Amino acid sequence: MQQKYSADQALYQLDESGRLLDRARRVDASFLRQPGVIGSRSGEGAVPVFADRAEGPYVWDADGNRYVDFVLGFGAVVLGHAHPAVTDAVCAQLTRGVSPTLHSPLQVDLAELLVSVIPGAEMALLLKTGSDATDLAVRLARAHTGRPRVLRWGYHGWHDWCAPRNAGLAPGAHDHVESFRYDDLAGLARLMSGCQGEVACVIMMPLETEPPAPGYLEGVRALAHQHGAIFVLDEVRSGFRLALGGAQEYFGVRADLVALSKAMANGHPISALVGRRDILRTTALISASSLSFRSSDGIAAALATIRSIMARNVVGILWERGRQLIAGLRSGAGRQEIPVNVVGLPPMPFQHFGYRSVLRQRSAEEVFYAETRRRGVLFHPAHPWFTCAAMSADDIALAVDAAEAGYAAIRRAVGTA
Repeated sequence: MQQKYSADQALYQLDESGRLLDRARRVDASFLRQPGVIGSRSGEGAVPVFADRAEGPYVWDADGNRYVDFVLGFGAVVLGHAHPAVTDAVCAQLTRGVSPTLHSPLQVDLAELLVSVIPGAEMALLLKTGSDATDLAVRLARAHTGRPRVLRWGYHGWHDWCAPRNAGLAPGAHDHVESFRYDDLAGLARLMSGCQGEVACVIMMPLETEPPAPGYLEGVRALAHQHGAIFVLDEVRSGFRLALGGAQEYFGVRADLVALSKAMANGHPISALVGRRDILRTTALISASSLSFRSSDGIAAALATIRSIMARNVVGILWERGRQLIAGLRSGAGRQEIPVNVVGLPPMPFQHFGYRSVLRQRSAEEVFYAETRRRGVLFHPAHPWFTCAAMSADDIALAVDAAEAGYAAIRRAVGTA
């Protein structure tokens, strides 16, 4: 049985995190924009910034506080932190040299494995990050079709064509890129018709939190093909979570190209672009190279992760733990009469508070996430949560108890609807 946390437990101490943060802000530019992955460190909303270690479903911060981790590297960890099969495979490759000039035979093994498990895949191209995969998909689509325009929905990384912030971009970086609304086929049809045959690809995530309406993804694919464009699914987040074959398998849709990363290697840095042979053969005509693409440690991690997912009921565990969490959240919020909408598919759930006042909404979020952290649970306030195969029913029970304590704290501090 996992440890239960009492309602009167003191706020976790984050003294070492504070000291490290002060040092980091003087020398590490990554701390100029935000101090950590889940928010700012101030007062009652204090958050852990630095991890000491992570194992299974848990992460320990620099002050020794343990959390059940529902952030999981923003969805990159699917088996559990430091999974033995993955760690052993990586360590074995590290002793053999990670950049041996020549290609590793494991590269062929991984490409064959990806082609065998990803629906519609005929070839695979290994890369390093999710942004690499989405960026290459766009470049290949433009080269293959000879067209400039890109229609997109979702978060695809930080490259110029999809950067969420405009600072530092050259004028015109978005001139041939346009976003469309999710679950709005009619709007996409009008947009496609107005582009007069210039669209190279339609690239999108299959979902954020709410799943698509029945037939929507197939409709996007049909529209893209009707206008001679390539249909690209960004499965960096959903791949190997919703099903072994990702959202394509779960929703029954086929993309021309699919971008993969994150859960593909249980958090180790590697990505892939898979799909139609005729499109991927265009790789010979474009610029796409990096010394790190062929590093055998990441390849070994991906092989070990995918094989573990196939050998065990990993996807089934993700769904079951997610269902338990969602049911517990809804019950706890109902008992405390807090307006909460729990959304998302079970392997990737999230919640939205339903206060009409912006001030009450923000206060509720602050109170909830402070209370759940205090009780040893790490939820992200602005990003989908994730389950992993290492989570037990007791871990979910702990999280549900912490969440209801968070709802109770909201009731006292903010009130009900």
